Amino acid sequence: MKRKLYSKIPLAQAVVALCEAKGISRIVISPGSRNAPLTIGFSENPNMHCYSIVDERCAAFFALGMAQQLGKPVALVCTSGSALLNYYPAIAEAYYSDIPLVVLSADRPIERIDIGDGQTIRQKNVFENHILYSANLYSEIFSSQEIIDPQVRRKQHEAQKHNQREINIALNTAIERKGPVHINIPFYEPLYDRVEMPTVNPKNIPLERSKFQLENTLLDEMVTDWNAASKKMILIGVNTPGAVADKWLNRFAKDPSTLVLTETTSNIYHSTHINCIDQLISTLTVEEFEELQPDILLTIGGMVVSKRIKAFLRNYQPQKHWHIDEKKAFDTYFCLTEHVKMAPNSFFEAFMPHTNPQEKIYKEKWIAVRDSRREQHEVYLDTVDFTDLKAYEQIFKMLPDNEMIHLSNSSTVRYAQLFTLNPSFKVFCNRGTSGIDGSTSTAIGGAVVSESSCTLITGDLSFFYDSNALWNTYIPANFKIIIINNAGGGIFRILPGKENTENFERFFETSHSLTAKHLCAMYNMTYYQAQNEKELSEGLTLLFQRNQKPAILEVFTPRTANDATLIDYFKNFI
Repeated sequence: MKRKLYSKIPLAQAVVALCEAKGISRIVISPGSRNAPLTIGFSENPNMHCYSIVDERCAAFFALGMAQQLGKPVALVCTSGSALLNYYPAIAEAYYSDIPLVVLSADRPIERIDIGDGQTIRQKNVFENHILYSANLYSEIFSSQEIIDPQVRRKQHEAQKHNQREINIALNTAIERKGPVHINIPFYEPLYDRVEMPTVNPKNIPLERSKFQLENTLLDEMVTDWNAASKKMILIGVNTPGAVADKWLNRFAKDPSTLVLTETTSNIYHSTHINCIDQLISTLTVEEFEELQPDILLTIGGMVVSKRIKAFLRNYQPQKHWHIDEKKAFDTYFCLTEHVKMAPNSFFEAFMPHTNPQEKIYKEKWIAVRDSRREQHEVYLDTVDFTDLKAYEQIFKMLPDNEMIHLSNSSTVRYAQLFTLNPSFKVFCNRGTSGIDGSTSTAIGGAVVSESSCTLITGDLSFFYDSNALWNTYIPANFKIIIINNAGGGIFRILPGKENTENFERFFETSHSLTAKHLCAMYNMTYYQAQNEKELSEGLTLLFQRNQKPAILEVFTPRTANDATLIDYFKNFI
């Protein structure tokens, strides 16, 4: 077994020891000199799984993907200066998506800040608007000789105790509250010395698990309101697979007065749910919207993709809106009346035994509309030429069972909302900030720690934006990427204000003629391409038959035809 070695710097020893004590064992390291004490401490510890990713922005999203799948913190280690700032997009995503990340940034001592020293910026509280906790550690003067002066010894002891307490608080916060934390760690030189035995033994402060109790008066009030309501709507946003027990979904299925709306990222499937929301509501009349308007809205999960459902619930507000989440509740529809700080299953365990189904036709009507829309969907797709919409239909039909699917943002996740996916899929997307910037890195990080095979479905701009994600030696051999290359930001062609002008193509759509073929050659990935239905079918078959090395299927669709096909798709429901 590999022998454990330690940085000679006690502060680095404390960081590594407390991470190990709290079960934080996956460490993503970007190269640098100032972070050498941390790199030595983690990489020389056989209990740590360390990954070397050069590009800090990719490294952060790679860690995010791992933490998303593991449900526990992954640590990031970087050097001082602008390296730290490259973490920010992933930190913001982790903050809004409740994904635990631990940022460990090396720094110069405070007296070296703003004096013209190289590779030095103001790192203290740099993420303050999007972080759960910032620990700014003290510099610890380390001497190879025994310190005799009692005042110096006392100050050294006080600095160590402060630092160890701050490290504990930060790590516990990431674990308890599920989000990003930042520990800024100033080091004096020398940075590279190693020792065989640690010189500090930091105290591991235990976690504090708080549990919300639903008060009887509130429970009684909610039960009374629920049982009296004839139209109850449950809307489920981004949700981890298995987060809501089947027994509760089956209870809702049997209640004629309860309508459940889900999205692709909800990871919840049932024959009585509305799973394609935009398909249902895009062409409703005012009278139909009034019929759909719920008395009570109960929401679960994270961000909701559909702009149409947000607009509907803001314009036709329920009398009551309850959000069930242990941590937070966004007032997305400007009508939030109750935030129940419980996990959904715990809430339903306390709440559902007291509820009674209402014999109403609320669900029946909208399930009938849903079924009609599904038939119209199939008829329309049988008539259209090869465009984005047709390509997505074929892709979702041919994906293998039990696949973990990562969707990039912008057009990709929105197209996915229009299809009924295989219930065995596990679907993920960075919807916290909805950016296109780290989808590939996140998917690769997730694939590294997942037992399922993983496919990323992405648009061309999102893929090229994050192409450094492929500069990564850890990509599993069975990892797949499907790129819908429509030669630009196709979503801008379906948004209001589109004009077919040179400025539109240059500054909004950002049209291009790039291809992933040369990137595949550079990174030793298998490359396939398709430009029509037949080639796409053949390409998908080959893509999932071969698992010798990572592969990309690039699907080329007509840049100027996709928007008309999608606009006509929604007109088809009139």
